[in-house]
Amino acid sequence: MVADSTFELRRAAPKDLDAVLALFDDAVAWLVANGNTGQWGTEPFSQIPARVEKMQSWLAEDGAWVAERDGLGLCGAIILGEAHDFVPAATGEELYVRVLIGSRRPEGKGVGRFLLGFADDEANRLGVPLLRVDCYGGGQGDLVRFYESAGYERTETFKVKEWPGQILERRLAVS
Repeated sequence: MVADSTFELRRAAPKDLDAVLALFDDAVAWLVANGNTGQWGTEPFSQIPARVEKMQSWLAEDGAWVAERDGLGLCGAIILGEAHDFVPAATGEELYVRVLIGSRRPEGKGVGRFLLGFADDEANRLGVPLLRVDCYGGGQGDLVRFYESAGYERTETFKVKEWPGQILERRLAVS
């Protein structure tokens, strides 16, 4: 388990499914309340069998990690690995941020940056010079700006049906 003064990081386990789904459900509710239904729609992830199944699969991967805070429960999750099949391939070796979710509750403040810092550490440990992530490229662009504020740069855009995606990358000086 990796810890800092705020969060404890550990590998995800099947027992984390309900808590991770709750993070997504809370995010969907927050997005809907803020008028952004384009990213994930209006239905909670936990009510969509295909999303539950996909999350079960992701949490079983070696690159699945969760962050907890001082007995307050699970605050975030990150899944690192290969790029999704719906995004253009990288031109070299990479570590892909397949999933990043943080709690909307006050105890989750900063968990996204904490988990992205962990992704940097993992890429360095593996000797991989490139991190990539994709995100919703629509709405007001807030999610894209979040990744940019964390040191990622926009590269390509893509679409999955009508869903607009943005790929961002972060180059690292690996040792």
